[in-house]
Amino acid sequence: LSNPDRDSYVKQQFMERSYAQSQRLTSLLHDISTLNRMDDAQELIDFSEVNVSNIISDIERDTSMQLSAKGMTFVKDVKPDIIIEGNYSLVYSIFRNLTDNAIAYAGENTTITVKAEEGKDRWMFTFSDNGVGVPAKHLPRLFERFYRVDKGRSRKMGGTGLGLAIVKNAVILHGGTIKAHNNITGGLCFEFSLKKHR
Repeated sequence: LSNPDRDSYVKQQFMERSYAQSQRLTSLLHDISTLNRMDDAQELIDFSEVNVSNIISDIERDTSMQLSAKGMTFVKDVKPDIIIEGNYSLVYSIFRNLTDNAIAYAGENTTITVKAEEGKDRWMFTFSDNGVGVPAKHLPRLFERFYRVDKGRSRKMGGTGLGLAIVKNAVILHGGTIKAHNNITGGLCFEFSLKKHR
């Protein structure tokens, strides 16, 4: 703005950088807002019937280009019409954040697998990949806000550092628990539950 005579190429570079930073800031504000809503205004979060099977299929479709670019495969071992009482946006965030995390860090030509088993009052989900996994010392802190396993690489990937915190809080809000561990055969695994009825 203070140098209007810059050539168009330099102006374009500045605009692209400004746009990228504004997008990152928008994502950060959205994620912080989501966490604050779960912390301080749970009574304002609408619950209704949510078809989890459809959400998983939607996420497979929505991330198909990113998966294809990395040669990754998405495998669903989930029966149709898994219904819970929940908040659509937050349930979508659970599976979308886990998927984005795997796409970013599992590595190329890996496989994401989502499984579901029905319990008496809840559904148990396993979300895993066969990628590089996470050093054991980091596992207890994965769900902390802004915690990053590889700080330099995470910044380059452009994440907010809040995705897994949102996952954990959303699972708890839906009456469930979540834990993470490395698979014996390699890769990272999240096991979590979602209550059928609130």
